[in-house]
Amino acid sequence: MISIPAGVPDLYDPDFVADFALAGEDPRSLYGRLLLANPEAETFVACAAAIHKARLKYQRVLSSQPLASMDQVAPRGLLQYGQLDPHPLTALLVWRKWLYDLDNRAAQDTGYLFEPVIAGAIGGVPYSAAKSPVRRATGKGGRQVDCLKGAHAYEIKLRITIAASGQGRWSEELQFPSECKGSGLVPVLVVLDPTPNVKLSELIKSFRDSGGEVYIGDDAWGHLKAEAGPAMAIFLEKYIRQPLDEITLSLDEGDPLPAFSVIDRGVDIEMVVGAASMIISRDSVVDINESSDLIPDDGGDFLPGI
Repeated sequence: MISIPAGVPDLYDPDFVADFALAGEDPRSLYGRLLLANPEAETFVACAAAIHKARLKYQRVLSSQPLASMDQVAPRGLLQYGQLDPHPLTALLVWRKWLYDLDNRAAQDTGYLFEPVIAGAIGGVPYSAAKSPVRRATGKGGRQVDCLKGAHAYEIKLRITIAASGQGRWSEELQFPSECKGSGLVPVLVVLDPTPNVKLSELIKSFRDSGGEVYIGDDAWGHLKAEAGPAMAIFLEKYIRQPLDEITLSLDEGDPLPAFSVIDRGVDIEMVVGAASMIISRDSVVDINESSDLIPDDGGDFLPGI
């Protein structure tokens, strides 16, 4: 029997910071006993650790993302010059670029995290384009695969929006199922948000025309949980689905947004949203560049046995 010591924070507890530690039994010994109790715990811990690592990494981005220089943003001021005095206009340009950079990093890091964790949870492995068994129809290179499990190649998406990316990239999305079939694999589409639109219907047809499987909304969650097994089904529900549902349903589209402000105090930046606030401590400011590949070559390395 493994007893949980008092004071252990939840995965999403803001107190679960980089230097968090508890006195007591050596965690390696505890982990070994956990694996004896339930071998599935290895994947559970690996996926939870990947989420925690990504959250700590993004906290470092918040602390270190530099504010833009005038060389970067001053030319953009011509579009609004005269609408504000130069000083507030320049400050607006700097804040706007900083928030854009933070959002861009969040999009990248979510891509690095989301598909590999889902893949690990259902017992599969993500593949970057360089290592992928799905070959392009042109014969030149491979296609990124969100998850490969046996003969099934998964495309996992939070949602499909009607404002999809450029026509070339959308054509590649539609070609993925046929390339899976040509590589001897069964294409599987998993979309967690069931909101219907033309693009989603087009993608569904593409997968079905290639003999693939399609799971949308509740069916998608049901399929993932069935593939995951008992322990990882709990992980998916508690640490993926419930947080996403809470975020998605907390703000009705079309309702007025609460007031928002950012305050630079030098040593920290305060973000205020309505009656809530968040303090971001600022330390060494560096520009951190990342690969544009949503699944890097080592994307699945956190999984057991990879």
